[in-house]
Order: sequence, then C-alpha cells, then structure tokens
Amino acid sequence: MRGAGGSEGGTLTFFIGLAMMIAGGYLLLSNIVIRPVFGFRTAAFNIGGFGITTGMILIPFIFGVGLVFYNSSSKFGWGLAIGSVIALVAGVIANLNIQFAALSIFDLLVILILLFGGLGLFLRSLRG
Repeated sequence: MRGAGGSEGGTLTFFIGLAMMIAGGYLLLSNIVIRPVFGFRTAAFNIGGFGITTGMILIPFIFGVGLVFYNSSSKFGWGLAIGSVIALVAGVIANLNIQFAALSIFDLLVILILLFGGLGLFLRSLRG
C-alpha cells in the first residue's frame, strides 16, 4: 500500500503536517490586524499630484446608475457604474494599514514552528 500522494511517505506524517500547517496558518492570520487609515481629505488615488477622494469616485457612480435606470442597455452607464465600484473598492483596499498584533516571542515562535514544521512534515510525506 502506498502512502500520501502515491509515494512511500507516511500517511500519518501527511495528516500531522497538514494539521500543523492549518493551525499555524490560522494563528498567523488571526494575529494580523487591519486598520483603516482615515484622515481629512485622504485621497484614494493620486493622479498627476491631484488627489481623488472616495466622494469624487461616487459622482460618476451616481451618473452611471442614473444612465442605467434611464436606459438599461447603455454601455456607457454600465461602464461608469462598474468602473466606479471597482475604483471605490481599490481605494478602500489601498488605504488599509496591515500589521501584526502585539505578540510575545513565544507566540511567534509557536506560530512559525507550526507553520513551517508542518510544511516540512507535509512535504516529507510526499517525498518518494
């Protein structure tokens, strides 16, 4: 009987490594803090030194929705509405501050050992 992935590696090693990777990945992702960056006149995009705020992105969205409701086959209206939503989502994502939560060195070592130790076990189980 062959092991994990059709190799000679152990099936138990495969599942232990997979469980360790899942636990380490969960702990890593649960300790990442995402904070929005708000400020007066914070621009979503800067084009040619001119800051475009999210309020400015909503203006073409309003016109696009109006055109779609006036004529549902208006390609220009659909383009304005969909393009504005894409620009709005991209602006929100661009203004996020992603950082680690305050961790002790022990917590970080446990996370890294689980994640990369599990990866090592997982890959060893697939080795022929």
